[in-house]
This record gives sequence, C-alpha cells and structure tokens, in this order.
Amino acid sequence: MSLRIVLTLCLGAVAAAGPARAEPTLPVAQPAGHITGIGGVFIKARDPKALAAWYRDMLGLPLQPWGGAALRYDAAGHPPAAAWAAFPASSAYFAPSASAVMIDYAVDDLDAIVKRLQDHEVAILKRSDDENGRFAWLLDPEGNKVELWEPKRAPAP
Repeated sequence: MSLRIVLTLCLGAVAAAGPARAEPTLPVAQPAGHITGIGGVFIKARDPKALAAWYRDMLGLPLQPWGGAALRYDAAGHPPAAAWAAFPASSAYFAPSASAVMIDYAVDDLDAIVKRLQDHEVAILKRSDDENGRFAWLLDPEGNKVELWEPKRAPAP
C-alpha cells in the first residue's frame, strides 16, 4: 500500500467527518489501552547534534534547547491526523535508503524548503503533486529517506 493511498484514506476519513469534526474519533466501544497518536519520532545517528542541526537548517525544524523539537498538531495549516502504515519488506518505496523507516513531514511551503535544500546542494530525489497535495523526497545526511508533504489547501471561499 503506498503512502498516498494511506494519506487518501486518512484524509478522506477526516473530510467525511465534516467541518464540525476536525479529527477522526475512535469507536465508542473502543476498549482502554490503544494508540491515540504519534508521541515522538526518534532517530539513531552517528552524530546526533550534526543531524539535528541539519534538520534545523535544511528543513526548518524548530529545535529546542534540549536538542529536539516539539511538533504541534495545532500549528496553523497542520493536518488533523497522521498516517501510519506498514509496508512489505520487499517495498522499494523507501529506496534508495536502506533504512526500514521513512518519515513524512507535513510542511507549510514545499517550494521554499526545496529551494533551501537545492541552495545547499541537497539532492531532491523526486517531486510529485496529486489530489493529496505536493510531495518531495530526499535523503538526510544519515541516509534516511524523508518525504515532505504540503497538504492540499482548501479552495478559497
């Protein structure tokens, strides 16, 4: 299953809920002891400080004094849900990275980030626009594939 299909399903469920419901809800009968969302993203690195600085400088990650970032769901323009999907071990979707994990970051201005990356000679592997928004893929300095996603904006009233 591709990430685009997952995003389509996720965003479709949110959109189907209508404007009064900004986020999907769990079934009423859901038992205690379940995942409610993504609580963090943690990456091993040969040089954690250098990798954090790269994410700050290249992708605009707002690093805090403790060395990480607090990414808020209530940020302006941020999508109301995060997609999670398991891919087959044989999937080439994460290529050319050998990592078993790929992170999709929602962004506010894909063109601005891509320009900053290109100005710093970071290769953009691919770009694509579709019904879910605009995408770009790259490798971070540790070889992890990163997907940047600018969600499709609602048409102006």
